[in-house]
Amino acid sequence: MFTDPIKNLKAFGLKENNIVADLGAGTGFYSVAAGAMVPQGKVYAVEINKDFLNTIKNKITEARLNNVEILWGDVEKIEGTKIGNSIVDAVIASNVLFQVENKEVFIEEIKRILKQNGRVLLIDWSQSQIMNATTIIPKNKAREMFEKKGFVFDRDINAGEHHYGMIFIKK
Repeated sequence: MFTDPIKNLKAFGLKENNIVADLGAGTGFYSVAAGAMVPQGKVYAVEINKDFLNTIKNKITEARLNNVEILWGDVEKIEGTKIGNSIVDAVIASNVLFQVENKEVFIEEIKRILKQNGRVLLIDWSQSQIMNATTIIPKNKAREMFEKKGFVFDRDINAGEHHYGMIFIKK
């Protein structure tokens, strides 16, 4: 693993009662880490790849977490996450932006599910030698995309040698 979910989530500053959405949850590294950090809250692990849903379920069971809900959903469609409007305190979008085809709709879906003053932790690849250089979204371009949709840049976090990390706020 090139990035440390626990370290990144500590930098994000989750509170124990936060409602969190891990969009493009993959195999669940962030979902499990977030679930442990929000014992009085909830984590929605949203993933479109059905093969990963069982992997996430197994990790949640192994970690003995009962506050993580796994959702089969499409982060590239409005209401595709199956999460209600304005109910989430924090969104985790790790290694997803470079993969989604419709980045604008992805950001709109984040905006839809976030509460006012809700926060987004965006982590993505910065090293083109690791990934196909054509799919990498440069940090400045990612920031521009979020700000264009009305998000306010809060701060950078150190997300590791091969990633950038930024926190945005929905205003």
